[in-house]
Amino acid sequence: MIGGGALKRWVPRRQRRRLASVRVATRNRLPLTRVLPDALVIGAQRAGTSSLYKYLEAHPQLHASVRKETEYFTFWHERGERWYRAHFPTEMRMAAARRRGPARSFEATPYYLFHPHAPARAAHLVPGARLIAMLRDPVDRAWSHWQHEVRGGRERLSFDEAIAAEAARIGPEEERLLADPTYRSNPHHRFSYLARGRYAVQLERWLAHFPREQLLVVRSEDLYTDPAVTFRRIVEHIGVEPWEPTDFRNHSYDGLRPESGPPMAPETRARLVQHFDADNRRLAALLESAPMWS
Repeated sequence: MIGGGALKRWVPRRQRRRLASVRVATRNRLPLTRVLPDALVIGAQRAGTSSLYKYLEAHPQLHASVRKETEYFTFWHERGERWYRAHFPTEMRMAAARRRGPARSFEATPYYLFHPHAPARAAHLVPGARLIAMLRDPVDRAWSHWQHEVRGGRERLSFDEAIAAEAARIGPEEERLLADPTYRSNPHHRFSYLARGRYAVQLERWLAHFPREQLLVVRSEDLYTDPAVTFRRIVEHIGVEPWEPTDFRNHSYDGLRPESGPPMAPETRARLVQHFDADNRRLAALLESAPMWS
């Protein structure tokens, strides 16, 4: 029999997604009571959430969702609580785990941080959840996001063209999302290169629904430069015992692929550093900390 780890190594990602969907559908039909998550990794996209999910998934006291990015509080909220619970362990399994020590369930969906309806939906269903926001230098995050879309065949514009077109592409989509909670916007999801880097606005939305002490904000750069210390902070926030994976490799789905094309133009980088300056200072004020990036 092929174990879960071997399955993930040898089965293509798209096929794994299909298998996960089958598992969720099967679980949804069974009369078993399942738990809700104790912790949510809410973002940001292209900020190390795939790696963090893998590290947390390997922790013996943590129980991951069937797949990363359930998207329940964004795309699939109308499927209902039972469908969401089908991603998590049974209450019986969690009760047995808790007899051995701390045990928590979790999921990671980086679109949660950016989606306007996710905070209220999460607060309604899991008001006690611990939140983890991984934040990356917004300039580097935007560049990585654009490259990710290019590699996926979804972006045809150059980086400079894409950021120039962003307001026209996603502005109307944001308005429609706010007006219609059932609306699903691919442009808002895919082409929000600069908007996703305005972290203060997004965190303020979450803090309007959750107490500050339930939110841990982590620089993704720290997870890669000092992974042991940073990971320890995260697991302590979730409420399980200290533990480390055998290695802190980069588990980004694009992590082993070379960057596409030439590097970002220096003049573009300088312009974006200036563009994000006010947002970064607003974030520092919100977190009562020094600016994370300059």
